[in-house]
Amino acid sequence: MTEPLIRPVCPEDAAALGALGRQTFLDTFVEDFGIPYPEADLAPFLAASFSPGAIAAKLEEPRAAWWVAERNGDLLAFANAGPNTLPHPEARAEHMELRRLYVGKAAQGLGLGTQLLAVALDWMEVHTAGPLWIGVWSGNLRAQKLYAAHGFEKAGEYQYPVGSWRDDEFILRRG
Repeated sequence: MTEPLIRPVCPEDAAALGALGRQTFLDTFVEDFGIPYPEADLAPFLAASFSPGAIAAKLEEPRAAWWVAERNGDLLAFANAGPNTLPHPEARAEHMELRRLYVGKAAQGLGLGTQLLAVALDWMEVHTAGPLWIGVWSGNLRAQKLYAAHGFEKAGEYQYPVGSWRDDEFILRRG
């Protein structure tokens, strides 16, 4: 079996990227963590976040970057970083935020999340003079541990909307 390749996303990846993001969100937050999102909230959120059109539009965002880990043409994981959007009094749009770091269930344990995080952090450092930011679900201790190992500390809390449902999130900062 060939080693996974980490590369920048290209526009042709939009449909596969959306499918991976949708499935990883469901596997992680609905199946593994058991968050009981009402279907009336979950379905529109998934469409707005992971449809091919939504992903294609996000890939066009200025000052943002995307990377995927793939093997034999199959997308296994991805990361996305761009201008900060987190609601923290010290956060600025010119700072950079790691927006998503998703590893598909079949690829967990391969170190792809750590590799993608390293690529994203290197890119973020080059593209801002300010601190780096991450929003992470309050119950995702594994992700929090990974981010802490890379120098991130809790700087605040907020609620992330999934429709009218609100997830309790931590705001992490480095620098």
